[in-house]
Amino acid sequence: MPAKKKTEEENKENEQVEEKMKKDEGEKQTVKKKVEEPEEFPDIELGIDVFAQQDTGKESQDIKKPEGKSKKSKEKKEEDSEERKEKLKKLAEKAKELEAKIDKKPEEKDMKEEVKESEKKSRKKASNLFPLDDYVKYSSHLGTKAVTPHMRQFVYKRRADGLAVLNTNSIDEKLKEASEYLSDFSPEDIFIACKREAGWKAAKKFSEVTGIKVFTKKYPAGIITNTQLNDFFEVELIIICDPWLDKNALNDAVRVKKPVIGLCDTNNLTTGITKVIPCNNKSAKSVGLILFLLAREYLKKRDKEKEAKKLKLEDFTGVEEEKGAKEGV
Repeated sequence: MPAKKKTEEENKENEQVEEKMKKDEGEKQTVKKKVEEPEEFPDIELGIDVFAQQDTGKESQDIKKPEGKSKKSKEKKEEDSEERKEKLKKLAEKAKELEAKIDKKPEEKDMKEEVKESEKKSRKKASNLFPLDDYVKYSSHLGTKAVTPHMRQFVYKRRADGLAVLNTNSIDEKLKEASEYLSDFSPEDIFIACKREAGWKAAKKFSEVTGIKVFTKKYPAGIITNTQLNDFFEVELIIICDPWLDKNALNDAVRVKKPVIGLCDTNNLTTGITKVIPCNNKSAKSVGLILFLLAREYLKKRDKEKEAKKLKLEDFTGVEEEKGAKEGV
């Protein structure tokens, strides 16, 4: 082959290679542009994925199900967090309360307790028929050396000399109960029996101010049970000053099934007695005080305030109230 022809062919080949290279470079440039510049979709609304598969029928239902579950789980989480918040709130409140209790000074607490106790005591004093210390002045608290099972509940202690001491609170409480009970009966339906001489003066005074019939010295047995007797009368309530000495009156009351108010010492049995007044029933001062308080309360409850105010304790006891009385029988 001649040299000239050969060179022409080589030149043609070179030209074709150059053209191919240019063509390839142009294609690369267009591809690069396409990659750099995002495609524009002017007709598509924002927020819609054009490449997402369009759901129809069962497929769409299957996809929606997990969305519901996620919502429920979200709601559950929210509820749990709310519950936790509530619990934390309650715990914080309890902690504050405990702190407040701990912070309270013991001195302040003691002071409050003392005030409460003093208030209770003052209320009790106001509600008492008679000052409790004054029962001691009139020896109403002194019992005997003998204590029956019936009277043991009212005994406070024993003295060194062996005498039983009655609880003054019990005396006052039971006296209140008896006076309330007594107020339900009319004077003509009651009588008082007192065989012991120490109580005669008080019993007579009690009868005088209240209008209640009295039997001192000796009670005529059968007067309320034997209808054949000339002096028979009907009665609704009996007061006795000693269940042992006034046993005839007590027995008659039991026979006719009538209630009894009894002044009972530590050595007395209370069988057949409806209302027990625990007290020293052997001392004139003590019996006088008990009958004075019964008479005063009876008059008050029967709307006789003026008569009740006029009563004098010394008329029942023989001892002036302000001076009091020495302890003893």
